[in-house]
This record gives sequence, C-alpha cells and structure tokens, in this order.
Amino acid sequence: MHNAIEHLNSTPQQKPGYLGLSFRQLLLAAFLLIAALLSATSIHALFTLERMASNSSQTARQAVQLTEAAQRLAERTVAMERSARQYLVLDDEVFHDRFVEARDQARGAINELSDALPMAPRELYGQWTLYVDEASAVLESEQRRDKGEQLKLFQDFSRLPALNDRLALESRREVDRRNNALSTALEQQRRMLTLQVVGAILLAVLLAFCFGLWLSRPLARLEHAIGRLGDNRFDQPIDVRGPADIRRLGQQLDWLRLRLADLEAEKSRFLRHVSHELKTPLAALCEGAALLDDGVAGQLSDNQREIARILRHNTQSLQTQIEDLLRYNELAFDAQRLHPVPVDLRALLHKVIDDQRLQWLARDLKVEVDGSARMVQVDPEKMAIALANLLSNAVRFSPEGGFIRFLLADVSGTVRVECIDQGPGVAPTDTARIFEPFYQGLHQPSGARRGNGIGLSVVREYVHAHGGRVQLVPREGGAHFRIELPDEKQD
Repeated sequence: MHNAIEHLNSTPQQKPGYLGLSFRQLLLAAFLLIAALLSATSIHALFTLERMASNSSQTARQAVQLTEAAQRLAERTVAMERSARQYLVLDDEVFHDRFVEARDQARGAINELSDALPMAPRELYGQWTLYVDEASAVLESEQRRDKGEQLKLFQDFSRLPALNDRLALESRREVDRRNNALSTALEQQRRMLTLQVVGAILLAVLLAFCFGLWLSRPLARLEHAIGRLGDNRFDQPIDVRGPADIRRLGQQLDWLRLRLADLEAEKSRFLRHVSHELKTPLAALCEGAALLDDGVAGQLSDNQREIARILRHNTQSLQTQIEDLLRYNELAFDAQRLHPVPVDLRALLHKVIDDQRLQWLARDLKVEVDGSARMVQVDPEKMAIALANLLSNAVRFSPEGGFIRFLLADVSGTVRVECIDQGPGVAPTDTARIFEPFYQGLHQPSGARRGNGIGLSVVREYVHAHGGRVQLVPREGGAHFRIELPDEKQD
C-alpha cells in the first residue's frame, strides 16, 4: 500500500510529443489551428475577389473612356470640317476660332487614344496629325481662297473619317482584348480559389483526423487499462502516455491497480485462513457424525440415526463447498500468471478428449473434432483446463448415446473453438449468469450429482487471461459455447 501511495505521489516524467499540455488545451489548439487555416483561406479568397472586382471595374471604366474618346474624335473631326468650310465661305474669325477649338479637342482625344491603344499602328496617329496640320496651315495662310489650296484642304478632311474609323476599330479591339484578359484572369483566379478552398478543406479534414487519432490514442489506452482492471488483471503496470491530465489519470489508475491487487491478495489470504480455520472443526463434526452413525456411542434409534445421517451429509457438503471455494480462488489467482508458447489447438484438444475418455465412453457418447486452426500463443496447461471444463460440462449434460462436437476455425484474425452438445441447453433465465462462479443453472441432469458451479467460470477466467472471450451462442437443442482467441501469427 505504501508503494502504491509513493507511485501516485511521484513526479511524472514529461512524455515527448505533448509539451506538458492538457487534453483540453490540445483539443483547443487543434480547433484553433483548423479555424485559422479555414479563416486564412477565406480571407485570401475575399481579398482575391475584391481585387478582381476592382480590376473588372477599372477595365469597364477604361472601355468607356476608349469608346468616348473615339466618339469624341469623330465628333470633333466633323466639327473641324464644318467650321473650316464656314470660315472659308464667310471669312469670319469666329468660325476659325471654332475650328481651332475643335482641333485642340480632337488632338486631346487622339493623344488619349494613343496612350490607351498600345497595340494600334503608330502611323495612324502620324497620318491624322499630318492631315490636321496641313488643314490648319491652309486655313491660316493667305492663299486659303485659292481653289487648289481649298481642294487640298478638303482632301485632307476626306481622309480623316477613315482614320477615325480605324482608330474606333482599334478601340473596340483593345476593349475586347482587355475583356478577354480579364476573363482569363478571372478564370485563373477562380481555379486557384477552387484549389485553395478544396485544399484547405482537405487539409482541415486531414488535420482533424490526425488530431483526433493523436488525441484518441490515450483514451483508447485508458479504456484498455480499465478493461484489464475489470478483468482482474493486475499484473501489468498502467502507463498511459498523452496529455498531462490523461497521464495523471493513468497514474491514478495504476495506483488503483496496485490497491486492487493488494485487496485481491488480502481476500485470498482471508479465504485461505478462514477456510483453514473452518476445515478443522468441520472435520471433527464429520468424524463425530460418522461415529454416531456407526453406533460407537451406543445404539441409535431410527430417528436418531436419520439425524446423524443428515448431520454427516451436510457437514460433508459444507466441506466440499469450502474446498471448491479454495480451488476456485487458487485458479482465479493462477490465471494471472501465464506462460504462453506456440500450441497446436487441435492436438491439445485431442489430448483433453483422450484424458476424459472413460467419462464419455461410460455414457456411450461420441466426441468429434472438425476443422483446424493455426498455431496460437497460449499457456497449454491453463488452456487444457479450460477445454477440459467445457468437455466435462458437455459430457455431464449430454444424453446417453449422444454426441459432442468441437469445431476449430480461423475467423477474422481470431482462432475459434466451438463446443456443441445435445443436452437440454441453457435456459433463457440462466444466459446472463451462466459464467458466474457457483451459479447453478435451471436445467440440471436428472440423477447426477449437483455440480459446484465453477467449471464455466474457470473457462472464462483462463480465456480472458489470454486476451480472448467466451460466449454462449443461441441454439435450439443443446448448448453451444464459443471461445475466440487472438490470432498472433508466428514468425
């Protein structure tokens, strides 16, 4: 007990990989990491969409500006020609001023188009400027009334609409090019965002799975440790690695294991002591009852002889029960000390059957073994006791002339041993308690000595000690017991 308290109060060594954090802190960190990943992806997607929306708005504005510049150039060109013609006819400076104003506005539009249309041929701008300069020179010269100069002026103006149309076409092409570039960029960003979102979701799922697996392992170890305690297996220390609070819980469980082991040892010592103290007076009672029944103390009447017989029978029964209790306690304690070696279950089962040959032949029974199983790591002595108890139980409940069948098989990573008889079976009310020690079932064979009720409980103790399980399989007509042992493949 002192060692158990020292074990609980000892300072735990920090296990690598958990940084001394508790389970709740690690769980919170996992959630925060996944939330940060998804939030970063969402923020990046938001900024990307905002940037693409800004680019789309800018492209739309530039398209409008290009269209307006081309339209303004065409309008100002018409205004220039009209003002020039009016000036030549009326010789009014007002019309010359209108021409200059329209020319300056047209030049502003042509400069705007020149800056916004990098793909357009540069000679278009040169030709347009040349024709406008020639027209301006004619209007400002003294020979503007000359027919030849006027013809030259009108030829220059006649060439400008074609240049304006080409520049308008280049404007539309530039708008289409920018729209296509924007559409391509939008598609690329869409694919990139899709990949990022899908990648973030997959990474979040992977992180959640990894964190879940990482954090669930200590819980699985705790569950396994509690299961061992429930099976009265106190020989293996409980060492749970994981977060700080889980490690502390594991240390408390290990303290509980040591305490339960001490209590189990104290119980065994108490039972042995009490049984020893009871056996001596019981033996004296049995001897006294036998002496009375034999008439040593004098001739007994029939009523006195019946009383002596009852005393003798019950003292012998009580002595048998005390011996059974001691034997079961020793078997349960011995189940915790296994010496597993590779064993051929079929050969071991044949040996058990052969050892009980006289019992089943006396009832004219047939015992069969079907199937085969691979070598398994078991304690041959204790497994032989478990199989012998199953066979003894089947022999006791089987009708004369019946058969008992054992089946061996490898199923889903386990080695299975099944025992089937033709007896009355197990009553539904006995199913839940059939493996409890000293429990007597409802269906007892007529004329047979009543059993002590520890045979099947010993089977369960030894099978559980090997990490396996034993169960009663529902069946009409006869009992069907199944043992499943872990299939540890040999190297």
